[in-house]
This record gives sequence, structure tokens and C-alpha cells, in this order.
Amino acid sequence: MGRKFFVGGNWKCNGTGEEVKKIVTTVNEAEVPSEDVVEVVVSPPFVFLSLVKSLLRSDFHVAAQNCWVRKGGAFTGEVSAEMLVNLGIPWVILGHSERRSLLNESNEFVGDKVAYALSQGLKVIACIGETLEQRESGSTMTVVAAQTKAIADKVLNWANVVLAYEPVWAIGTGKVATPAQAQEVHCELRKWLHENVSAEVAASTRIIYGGSVNGVNCKELAAQPDVDGFLVGGASLKPEFIDIIKSATVKKNA
Repeated sequence: MGRKFFVGGNWKCNGTGEEVKKIVTTVNEAEVPSEDVVEVVVSPPFVFLSLVKSLLRSDFHVAAQNCWVRKGGAFTGEVSAEMLVNLGIPWVILGHSERRSLLNESNEFVGDKVAYALSQGLKVIACIGETLEQRESGSTMTVVAAQTKAIADKVLNWANVVLAYEPVWAIGTGKVATPAQAQEVHCELRKWLHENVSAEVAASTRIIYGGSVNGVNCKELAAQPDVDGFLVGGASLKPEFIDIIKSATVKKNA
């Protein structure tokens, strides 16, 4: 069975209640390919999770942008996986480069977070990616393999994991990995999974691309054989998010 195209919208730290309602209305009114063609998840800030869940169309789902590494307790400011499950939130984004760089989340910490979230029944969008300096020094695969290994060391069942390759140099910069660059890394990641996890996991795990994806470049990226969808940042707050969702038909028609 082919890998179902996946599009996630990471709203990051943006939005007021009214703005969020407008975004959801735009998404709800859009004509997009059916659920059997594309899986769509939107990720608002914590404070809007319940609001978005209550308003969002039933064929789309909601993700949190982070959760704590273990059971809740005396961890001021954190939100536990159990709380997300209690709210009926099915997905969580973990290991985003902004958290790795700004909050010093290590590979091992991210691996622990992914394993704990999965253990509580959440599905995980696990983010990996290299900086510009790392790419220019030729260490892209070394970096993303180490990030992936830290997850693989802790995770036995990959059925509920989507791997998001987001080159840090392309996030919010307007620079985009060329389709060939994205395909090269996705292909190498799939080989890594084949050699270090299993052939089955390599074949079935969706590897999505993130980094200045927009309505113009999404179709060419979607056409790459190992690009299984997108994690969209800024463009997910705009109507062009719908165009990005529609790029799933490129795969369907391939």
C-alpha cells in the first residue's frame, strides 16, 4: 500500500481568537482531495487547541506543537502528553528546530519525548534537519542520521510516526531546498531506516518536507518519489495552504 500524502500546518506562536476562527473558516470551506488521498493536520498554539478542535471540519485533525517528556507534575509551564490525550488531540509535533536551537533540546531529549508521547497514544510528527553551516560543511546526512537514530533508539513501533525533514536554513527564510535536494535527503533517510530499523518501516514511514513550502513550489516538491507531504509554517496561516493540500493529487496521478 502506498504512503498516504500528509500535510501539516504549524501555526507556531501566532494568532488571536478571532484570527484563528478566520483561518479555520477558510480551511473548512475549502474543496480539497478526500481523506483517502491526503491526511491534513493543523497545529495551533496550546491555548487554541480546544477552540480549533471544536470548529475544525471532521476530516482534518489537530496537533499540539510540543509536549513534556514524561508524566505531568511539578513542571511549571509544560503540557503533558496525558493532557493532550484528555483533550482528544491526536497529534503532536516534537523536535522542531526552533525548540532544538532556542531551547537546547538535544537529540536524546527529543527521542525520549517521541517515545513517551507514543506510549500515551499520541501520533508524532518528529522533526529533523541541518543548519546552513552543517550543509555547507557536507555533514547533512551525518546530522539527520544522528537525529533519526536518537528517535529509533527509543521507538519500536513506527506506525504512528511521521518524519519531518526541515533544513533549518530553509525555515522562514524564503530559501527552499530544491526538489532534487529534498529528494536526495529523503531518499538517504529512507535508506537509513532500511539499514537501521527495517525494510518495512522504511517503506511505510512518511517522510515529509518543511522549509518555506508555499503554493508555488509545492507541486514540484510533491512530485519527488520520497517526499510524502509537507510540514508548512507561515503559508499554513494563509489561503495558499489549500493549494499545498491540493498538491497531494500530484502523487495520486503519478
